[in-house]
Amino acid sequence: MVRRARPRSRPFPIGLVTALVTALVFVASGSAGPASATSSGPSGTIPSPTAPHRGVVTQDASAAPTPGRDAAVRAFVEQRAKLRAALSGEVATTPDDAATAGASLAPTHNFWGVFPQPGTHDGITATHSVDPSYRVADSQNFTYAPTTKAQNSCMEVVTAYWSQGAEIWAWDWCGTSGPAKTLTVNADFLAKYTTTTNGITSYSVQLAKDPSAGNAWSSYLYNHRTQAWELLFRSSGTDQSQLAYGWDIFEIYATVNSATGKGYFCTEARNRAFDSADIKLRRNGAWQLATPTDSPWTSTNPRGRDFLCPSLTFTRAAQNHHWTVRP
Repeated sequence: MVRRARPRSRPFPIGLVTALVTALVFVASGSAGPASATSSGPSGTIPSPTAPHRGVVTQDASAAPTPGRDAAVRAFVEQRAKLRAALSGEVATTPDDAATAGASLAPTHNFWGVFPQPGTHDGITATHSVDPSYRVADSQNFTYAPTTKAQNSCMEVVTAYWSQGAEIWAWDWCGTSGPAKTLTVNADFLAKYTTTTNGITSYSVQLAKDPSAGNAWSSYLYNHRTQAWELLFRSSGTDQSQLAYGWDIFEIYATVNSATGKGYFCTEARNRAFDSADIKLRRNGAWQLATPTDSPWTSTNPRGRDFLCPSLTFTRAAQNHHWTVRP
């Protein structure tokens, strides 16, 4: 920006001096004022990773455990065990091995997205799509998309779709190995935590390693009303996933609908989009967009048929920091 010379004889306005001092205090403290809490562009509103962190996400009473959710949780546990057995030690060196291993689990389970590599980050943030009207009819089918976890983090934050609708799970990987906090995607959630990004209703999530000693992590959701990151869940200990890398992926657990010959989700999610945008990793205290070097794709050429949905499209919308999947 070109700066114009200020006449020496003109006094500097007191009010402007006060505003500049206030701004410098925000910068020096590492805090972001309301004006810098989000950034706007043609794609929508994206919160700054360094916006204020204050408040706590409350758990609504409607998210109490139910037999249906218990089945969804068991399915998640089973598939994570298979994923660990198939992928342990492979993704860090050869990203396409992930797709091969995932496809070998078909027809019931597959995934696609980016896998942030070991030693590249101690935090991850992204803006994820969420659709309160999407649900699968069959109780044995689940869509976990997007779902994200940082390397060695104590939680995975999951957008979970099942027969009862849409929920957000804070999955505890250092404790009970289950959803320690569950949020129903209802009107209250939508009003607080969502906005329109890339033409899609979306919420923003952040996972970050705490500065304290040991493996302690906190996860946050961005509240657009207060323009601040609210604490979702905090946990510490040993990451029981036994996987050294992180992920931000589209994932299905599906069976074939005999009426269509395809996975249930292929029809039920038609005209919907599963989207993860502005994926950033924190390294040495700075948040930077994911890159091909630190966050390789699980596959550069995934096939819809391996997900029980031949029409499925996979869009690498940006260089490893934005993906979209559409049935």
